[in-house]
Amino acid sequence: MTLRMTFNRALRGVRLAGLAGVLVSPLVQADFAIPGFELVHSVPVDSALGTADLRAPGPVWSELFDGAQHRIDIGQFYVADRPGSALDRVLQHLEAAGKRGVQIRFLLEEKGLKLSEPATLERLRAIPNLTLRVLPYARVGGGIIHAKYLVVDGKQAFVGSQNFDWRSLEHIHETGLRISDETVVAQVQAIFDQDWQAQAALAQGQPVPLPAPGEPAVRRRGNYLVASPQRYNPPGVGDSQQELPRLLAAAQREVRVQLLDYAPLSYGPEGTRPYYPVIDTALRTAAARGVSIKLLVSDWNTDRVELPYLKSLALLPNVQVRIVTLPQAAQGFIPYARVIHSKTMEIDGQVAWVGTSNWLGGYLDNSRNLEVVLHDTAMARRIGELHEQLWAGPYAKPLDVTAEYPEPHPGTP
Repeated sequence: MTLRMTFNRALRGVRLAGLAGVLVSPLVQADFAIPGFELVHSVPVDSALGTADLRAPGPVWSELFDGAQHRIDIGQFYVADRPGSALDRVLQHLEAAGKRGVQIRFLLEEKGLKLSEPATLERLRAIPNLTLRVLPYARVGGGIIHAKYLVVDGKQAFVGSQNFDWRSLEHIHETGLRISDETVVAQVQAIFDQDWQAQAALAQGQPVPLPAPGEPAVRRRGNYLVASPQRYNPPGVGDSQQELPRLLAAAQREVRVQLLDYAPLSYGPEGTRPYYPVIDTALRTAAARGVSIKLLVSDWNTDRVELPYLKSLALLPNVQVRIVTLPQAAQGFIPYARVIHSKTMEIDGQVAWVGTSNWLGGYLDNSRNLEVVLHDTAMARRIGELHEQLWAGPYAKPLDVTAEYPEPHPGTP
């Protein structure tokens, strides 16, 4: 089914102007969901992109906070608010929850403190019934808390690429899931509880507890959570680093991937980035047996270290790579914004992957990240259509393996 057909079905005949989309009024927003999962999408303002059948994260988060009765648990990399922003409004709903007695636990990555707005941190600390803890995840798995998620009353959850950042809700292309599936919500809750206990142990000078042994996580069908790092996954939660190559190995016709950046290297300063072949090998193996690979990456992926690997991949038969450059906002340059940041995959119109990891070393191996795997044709189709909207739109250009690309400087104009 084409993107136009999906929009027409959702909007009951509202006319749209082609695959690239048009600006769509939020007044006609609906929601695209399958049992237990609602797809949530951030469309950068001042762009010719539209996803009228998908709700934005700001209203979804606010609704979750408004419905909380006992507890809200939030795990984030960093926090950054701006007065009058969509996140400002979300924080008002979080404050209201705390004032009516909801217990709020907020877990933040230590390395994210330098990315966080001090005023936002102070605002969080001032919320009644909110406990803010900072976890140096390097002392646990060796990486960072890169996951972006929340759980409400142990009954609903949200997992996605959206950071707790005003730019993420307004100026960045993001994809996430509101989750009511009982099993997956319980898995997300177990991840939070594990990391909350890890922070308490470190604060007391104690060893970080390992998850209790349980049944191995073997999920090949249905909808389920995988996470990293495997050693600190609660019982029943699979390993992202094993599941991603396994899914790619099962692909038969086509794989569509959308990422901020991609390279078979671990993140870190230049000259200290170990080779990380896990995902790259899986993609190349799939392409070698005839699977079409369509990879979308952001224009932050063109630095001189990572670009040669992208070019090497694009030279292979059955592989296409396109780079997405979003236009600047009408208000002018915004640092660390105007970029695609979604981390999604669609396989054969059958399987969808919505997660928090970039496809580099340091994410699936030693950092805390969450990924949701959905064996559902409707969700896979909709994820594929999100990919196609960018792929066929005005902002994606095929990677030219003979061209030089500018070094990305997302923090400066």
